[in-house]
Amino acid sequence: MPEVTTIGLDIAKYVFHAHGADERGHALFSKKLSRGKVLDFFAAQPACTVALEACGGAHHWGRELMDMGHTVRLIPPAYVKPFVKRNKNDAVDAEAICEAAQRPNMRFVAVKSEEQQAAALVFRTRDLLVRQRTQLINAIRGHLTEYGWVAPKGPSYVAMLADLLEEEEMASSLPPAALAMIRLMLDLLPELDGRIAELDREIARRAREDAVSRRLVTIPGVGPITATAIAALAPPAETFAKGRDFAAWLGLAPLQKSTGGKQKLGAISKMGERTLRRLLIIGSMAVIKQAARRGAPKGSWLEQMLARKPRMLVAVALANKMARIVWALLMKQESYKAPAAVTA
Repeated sequence: MPEVTTIGLDIAKYVFHAHGADERGHALFSKKLSRGKVLDFFAAQPACTVALEACGGAHHWGRELMDMGHTVRLIPPAYVKPFVKRNKNDAVDAEAICEAAQRPNMRFVAVKSEEQQAAALVFRTRDLLVRQRTQLINAIRGHLTEYGWVAPKGPSYVAMLADLLEEEEMASSLPPAALAMIRLMLDLLPELDGRIAELDREIARRAREDAVSRRLVTIPGVGPITATAIAALAPPAETFAKGRDFAAWLGLAPLQKSTGGKQKLGAISKMGERTLRRLLIIGSMAVIKQAARRGAPKGSWLEQMLARKPRMLVAVALANKMARIVWALLMKQESYKAPAAVTA
């Protein structure tokens, strides 16, 4: 009887489905599993390749299966979709995952350790709190606009609003219920600011203690937050053959729709990890802002780009350049060395 070599596992909250195939791709079994019986089922299977979609919970199950001696392959869901035959259900999904895992040129996602996921959680928690603070500020400004009070943009003006609410002119112009809700939202902001500052200190501590983050912060435009995010969220540098591939994975490369030998390039693809892409673009904008104030190095790439291209286009191009530098530092395990200044 042929031995199972690859199992496609479609995971969910409670009901899982496993599809086994031999080395020639012939189906051997298709079995529904409850959550509590998944590990017992795989403990009874010979050591083989187990493929899962890289979705919520996949890294946890990947670690559990690796501890049993199985080889785990996580596949991006977009790469599994072409192998789904007609209608979609758990059995068809498991079969598609199994078939995708057997393709020789398939790209896989590395299984993350618990420590890597914990480091990512610190950053994502901070990101969530920053979004909540922005939502609160926008809500306060929006509600005050309904009563004729227009506040300037930016968190620095929120303290001014709190002071104005204590004055008779503004307080008397608002209904009591509205005044109470505005004050409630303003009271929430200091607590969020404190939590964000706490997480900033934790991220800075991690950046100081982590060797990879210490190398990354030597790159202009990369601070502790970006460095720790790259260390936690980016796949191993060995996954990519060159820095261009890493930049393309981040979505910082042009979207290509070429045909008939004619090259057609559009805007950036915005594929991959959007959090890292956003942080690199923010960092590149900071570098450009500094160059606008103090001047870019004479004869540098940045000076030439700023002289003939729009600022936002230069920011994205610089973010692409930074992504390639990040990959190079991760591969060579070195710190950033600034290029030599051009002499006349």
